[in-house]
Amino acid sequence: MEPVIHQHAIGLIARLLRDRTGQVINEDRRWRVDRAIETVLRERGVTRSNDILTLLTQPDAAAVKQELVEALLNNETYFFRDRQVFNQLAGTVLPALCRARSESRTLRIWSAGCSTGQEPLSLAIMLIEQGLTPGNGWAVDLVATDVSHTAIEAARIGRYSRFEIQRGLGVTQMLRHFEEGPDGWQASRQVLGMVRYQVANLLDCPPPGGAFDLILCRNLLIYFDDEAKRLACAQLRQALAAHGRLLLGGGEGTLEPASGLIAAASDCALYRLGERALAA
Repeated sequence: MEPVIHQHAIGLIARLLRDRTGQVINEDRRWRVDRAIETVLRERGVTRSNDILTLLTQPDAAAVKQELVEALLNNETYFFRDRQVFNQLAGTVLPALCRARSESRTLRIWSAGCSTGQEPLSLAIMLIEQGLTPGNGWAVDLVATDVSHTAIEAARIGRYSRFEIQRGLGVTQMLRHFEEGPDGWQASRQVLGMVRYQVANLLDCPPPGGAFDLILCRNLLIYFDDEAKRLACAQLRQALAAHGRLLLGGGEGTLEPASGLIAAASDCALYRLGERALAA
C-alpha cells in the first residue's frame, strides 16, 4: 500500500494536470505520475518520492509544477500518422476547401496538440506537393499549438533523429524536405517556414486570425473527461469555418449530437458544422 503522503502527492499532481491541460489521469495512465515524480526528483538530486510535496511548496514551485505537467504529457507522434487519412486530406478534403476559397486563394489550418511538430510539418509537405504555396498564388496560414513548452521549442527547431525521421516519411520526402547534419535531420527552411508554432491550451480561446478551413485535433480528446471534452468541442466548433472540416483521431469515438459537429465522412473521423451550429 502506498504511503498516505505519496497518495496525496498523486492526487495533487493529477489535479494540477487537469487544471492546466484538461487531461485526466485514468488508471491506465497512473504509471505516468510515478515516472513524472521520479524525473523531477532525479533532476534535483532528491531520492525520496515523498519529498515532491516539499518541492511543491518551495519558492520555485511554479517551475516544479510546469516540469511535472510536461513529464505527464504524451508527446507520441510521427510523420504522416495514419497515412490513409493524409491521402484523403490530399485527395478530397483539400481540393474541396480550395474550391470554397477559390476567389481569395487563402487557407487557414490549425494543428491542435501538435507535439514536436511532425503533424504540422506533414501538412506543410502535403501543401507543397499540392502546389498550395505563395509561388502559386496561395496564402496559407498554418498554425500549430500545444500546451507543452518543451514540445513547441523542439518543433520550432525542426530537427529530428534518424528514428523520428524514418517514422512515416518516404525516402523521397525525407531527402527533398530535410537535410542530414551532425545533430539529426533538419527540416528545410521552406517547410519549417510554413508553420507558426504557439504554446496554447485547446480549452482556452482558439488562435486569433479568423475561422479555420481545416482543423486537426487528433488523439487529444481521449485524455479529457466529459466536461473538458464538451469545452474542447465548443472551442473547435467556434474556430471552424462554415465550410470547414475537423479531423479527429480514429480512436476518439463519435461526437455527441449536442457538440454541434456532425460526421462528414464514413471512413475517417472527419466532421463539419451541423445545421444548428451554422444557424447560430
